Amino acid sequence: MRWISDRAMDQLRSHSGFPEIPGGRYQFVGEIGRGGMGTVYEAEDRELGRHVAVKILTVSSVEPQIAARMLREARIIASLEHPGIVPVHDVGALPDGRIYYTMKLVRGKRLDELDPVTPLTERLRILQRICEAVGYAHSLGVIHRDLKPQNIMLGAFGEVLVMDWGVAKLIEERGERNLQDPALPKVGSTDTGHGTVLGTPGFMAPEQERGAVNEIDRRTDVYGLGAILKSLVTRDENAGIPRPLRSIMSKAMAAEQEARYPDAGVVALEIERFLDSLPVEAHHESLVERTLRWLRRYQAAVAIVVAYLALRIVLFFLLGR
Repeated sequence: MRWISDRAMDQLRSHSGFPEIPGGRYQFVGEIGRGGMGTVYEAEDRELGRHVAVKILTVSSVEPQIAARMLREARIIASLEHPGIVPVHDVGALPDGRIYYTMKLVRGKRLDELDPVTPLTERLRILQRICEAVGYAHSLGVIHRDLKPQNIMLGAFGEVLVMDWGVAKLIEERGERNLQDPALPKVGSTDTGHGTVLGTPGFMAPEQERGAVNEIDRRTDVYGLGAILKSLVTRDENAGIPRPLRSIMSKAMAAEQEARYPDAGVVALEIERFLDSLPVEAHHESLVERTLRWLRRYQAAVAIVVAYLALRIVLFFLLGR
């Protein structure tokens, strides 16, 4: 456990009310939630006449590593321009040195609050959109490292947003260089050393549990996506899980990284194949399964043919008399 210094605690007490952002652009409305690194508020953007979310570092610049991590988080999110990733509007520092950034205010619920009776197809479509957003981040060399239902927001109008990139890892040097901005405090190295465990039990890949930071790559997030899939398909204990979905889950959550899907984009394609009644790469079908899948895929055509044959049989007997 990491202890906060007495000086930091004194500053925490002094900032128990709404903070003041220079310029008076933002009028705070209320607190949305608190995390290990920052507090998120709802505020009105007076210049643009809209409500936004403002995340403010809990402790001030006396904790430089924490400040650097939050600033790095803001810059990583800002670099990921995708409909499934909440956009960052502004970033800066309070007079006391605390970092803040503003982002889109998402109204809705977390994925773990999804109605248990939600149809399987709808749950899988949500997972597919999560995979697409994470796959986009992977294409830019960004690993989320803490994928779980609590970090997925479902907007009131169908939005699916991957949140909380605070422990994200960059696996390409160009990404780290692009995070630097001379107008703001310089971002130092905020990555953790070997032996540090970051993530959430039940959604962490084995390499995360071992604290093997150097082994973390896109397949680490693939494991988290597999764990989210598991949480989505096991909601109804009375319903059986289709074997192809079990195979997708097993491949995504394989203990060995080499046995998993290479990135989130491939997982999205696998979910699409299942939803379209196409063969799933991870699953070896039996003849019976192949036949049933074919019937599901062409059920409309099969129904027409069966109805036609039934009509012909009825007419044959009627006219034969």
